[in-house]
Amino acid sequence: MTATIALVDDDRNILTSVSIALQTEGFVTRVYSDGETALKALTDNPPDLAIFDIKMPRMDGLELLRRLREKSQIPVIFLTSKDDELDEALGLAMGADDYIAKPFSQRLLIARVRAILRRAELTRSPGTETEAEAAGPLDRGRLSMDPARHRTLWAGEPVTLTVTEFMILETLAQRPGIVKTRNQLMDAAYQDDIYVDDRTIDSHIKRLRRKFRQVDPDFDAIETLYGAGYRFSED
Repeated sequence: MTATIALVDDDRNILTSVSIALQTEGFVTRVYSDGETALKALTDNPPDLAIFDIKMPRMDGLELLRRLREKSQIPVIFLTSKDDELDEALGLAMGADDYIAKPFSQRLLIARVRAILRRAELTRSPGTETEAEAAGPLDRGRLSMDPARHRTLWAGEPVTLTVTEFMILETLAQRPGIVKTRNQLMDAAYQDDIYVDDRTIDSHIKRLRRKFRQVDPDFDAIETLYGAGYRFSED
């Protein structure tokens, strides 16, 4: 079944260009130019996924997400500026699934959309055991990951990860000590024939380390092997 994507942004150029890009990939789109207009539509007729700009007049993306989460758990991607790390953190804590900084590649955004829709599909199907549930929790030293609930703990402390970050970390943690190349991590995170620059993976790794160091300043479980890739150490 074709997925429906809702776009909420006060920039009509972004609404138009992203909508066309998604429709070209086979998605159905609905567009809204402000959060107030979008809120009723998103709750009355939920799409499969929504993409919000954070900075909008009348009702910004964070407030829209807060109100939406009172009634719905549809996946949400935030569009942010490069300097909005605080807003990104707040959005993730409030229940956003991922974020992407402007200016962005439309191919990268589409890859994130597909990854999140796949994850959402795995966690539904009432009465059947999903792939994530069948795999069960993943425990590696102080790290605990629960794919079915998209939950990550480090030494018992929760760490909020985006879907993409979760997939990269899960790939590394499944085989501790084994080096994963950037291409292997790209395949795990995106699983589509879409080119992602090596620096994108490096950026995800940097954000993963930063998030874990917020709960453990001595975190060093993700190791860089220069010229080779990354590996997870459970020591």
